[in-house]
Amino acid sequence: MAQYPHLAAKVDNKIVELSQLPQDAEGVEFLDITNPHAYRVYQRSLVFVMIHAARKVLGTNIRVVVEHSINKNYYCEIFKDGFDLSPEVLAQIKKEMQDLVDLDLPISKHQLTIDKARQIAEKMNLPDKVRLLAYRTTSVVNFYELDGFYDYFYGPMAASTGCLTKFDLIQEKEGFFLIFPDPQNPQQFSERRNVAKLSQVFRQSNNWARILKIDTVGALNDQICAGKAGDIIRVSEALHEKSIAKIADEIYSLNKKVVLIAGPTSSGKTTFSHRICVQLRVNGLTPHAIGLDDYYINRDETPLDADGKPDFESIRAIDVAQFSRDIEALVRGETVQMPSYNFLTGMREHKGRFLRMNTDDVLVIEGLHGLNPALSSKIDDGLKYKIFISALTQLNLDDHNRIPASDTRKIRRIVRDNHYRGFDAKRTIDMWPSVVKGEQGNIFPFQSEADEIFNSALVYELCILKQYAMPQLFAIRPQDEAYLEAVRLLKFLDCFMGIMENEVPNTSLLREFIGGSCFK
Repeated sequence: MAQYPHLAAKVDNKIVELSQLPQDAEGVEFLDITNPHAYRVYQRSLVFVMIHAARKVLGTNIRVVVEHSINKNYYCEIFKDGFDLSPEVLAQIKKEMQDLVDLDLPISKHQLTIDKARQIAEKMNLPDKVRLLAYRTTSVVNFYELDGFYDYFYGPMAASTGCLTKFDLIQEKEGFFLIFPDPQNPQQFSERRNVAKLSQVFRQSNNWARILKIDTVGALNDQICAGKAGDIIRVSEALHEKSIAKIADEIYSLNKKVVLIAGPTSSGKTTFSHRICVQLRVNGLTPHAIGLDDYYINRDETPLDADGKPDFESIRAIDVAQFSRDIEALVRGETVQMPSYNFLTGMREHKGRFLRMNTDDVLVIEGLHGLNPALSSKIDDGLKYKIFISALTQLNLDDHNRIPASDTRKIRRIVRDNHYRGFDAKRTIDMWPSVVKGEQGNIFPFQSEADEIFNSALVYELCILKQYAMPQLFAIRPQDEAYLEAVRLLKFLDCFMGIMENEVPNTSLLREFIGGSCFK
């Protein structure tokens, strides 16, 4: 097995930076890039190197923004009056990064008072940090220093630059991608797939952020403190509704008969399917919602994963043959008795619900595997409209610390699992790696099949979700395996101002997780 440089250590169920590791520490577990916590260390540290390199090439009066992530690689932009990124400048930045790595410079941690941290942030020309620090409730904050450059990063960092050997910079439109190693195979780079479609969605999300004047958590907190929480909610929901209406208009104009909706866990598929049905009715169509969950095979026949546990996220857990027969019959105009799945008994049932399509009818099919070609291969492609939905967070903590989309979905699921299923946060966090594994194998490979990608993230949602999630996270004990992740999420959620949920409409995607939805 290949050996990779140590990036951090685990001591007493806590992640410890190598530069802060006590000499007498016992039971130390060293972590390399293949560990999720250490992979984040690699990403953060390499971003630090990239920003410092860009400032050395272009000067300190630039703004470097880590905009979003696509398959673990970061899309970044550089803002400076009269500046347009060129391949030559990007090559200079890459060379400067390589020089910093070759020098194996130390990355030093400094614990500063909030006032001192603000002074340094102002000196370093980092106004986004000044804004974020205004809402810190602690008296001290950790800043990191590299070659005289100070910056704030959310989480542990590498001890020095010498371990950050694998990276690349690839220009993409106005910005560039910072390419990281694949955590499963660190000799290779993470794949750059679906860039065009996802980039378009992120650009739309960035435009929404500009409409709201909210691109960082500090900016969001400013608006909330100014008494504008209600406006933020209303505009965010209106942007969602406008986007959903546009999709419905396209389905109508193209005369599509089968709408297929798929996405990872906690992306808001169920509420989205209801809202798209409402907009289809506005266009004079009669939609019929069909859940793929109703085609689960009986529980005692569920396939097992590599660990011998029931694999409910495998497409083999769906009766694909029966689903295909039913959809094909409906498209032909035949009458079909639709099933429903009893989650208490683990059995599929037929309760006399019959369905037949008329001229203006549309099937709206929602489920994890909705875009898998195996489900609808015999349906004419001209009749199908495929939608991929996910919470592609458009908000970052600040210019250099992005919020992973998976964190938003994880917090949504913690809240929903507790609210509707009686699961505690520990169970949800413990299950998360298997959920992610299932998504990587069964869902994300098919997102390129989509005609449309819908971003279900709401810029304000973490301000409300935190009030449900934090008590659950605080209940996780230090001896629990989930404790590390609980501490990380608590620190993250503490950056957000809380707001009341009373102005969240009952049609909101957020209601799928916190309750109070009008869609049953």
